[in-house]
Amino acid sequence: MDFSIHMGVPEMLDLWMRLHQESSDGRISKADANLYKKWGKALKLLSGDPFYPSLHTHEIPDLTRRYGRKVWQSYLENRTRRAMRMYWVYGPGQKDITIIGLEPHPEDKKNGAYDKIALSRLEPLE
Repeated sequence: MDFSIHMGVPEMLDLWMRLHQESSDGRISKADANLYKKWGKALKLLSGDPFYPSLHTHEIPDLTRRYGRKVWQSYLENRTRRAMRMYWVYGPGQKDITIIGLEPHPEDKKNGAYDKIALSRLEPLE
């Protein structure tokens, strides 16, 4: 089952387009080139199967409670300091996934680390 991937506007789309343009122009930094490559690979896997084993996709209950809809986290990388994570939700259509955040893994999950995560175009519940 293939999903269409959408970028949460404006942050995710702006970041993706900047990385794409800098890569095309050959003026991308080494760190950004690494992020672009890993993110591109993760997006491809996510579109084919959101639960592909290397993505380690799982729901983040703290974010689900805060935003009032299921928020999922998938890995871009693992076993590196502050490994990047991609946050996403299903929608707006039935076969759509919207990327709503890209952040390093929180250092300490036990002490409200997910409180620091801000996701694009989702307003927290009051």
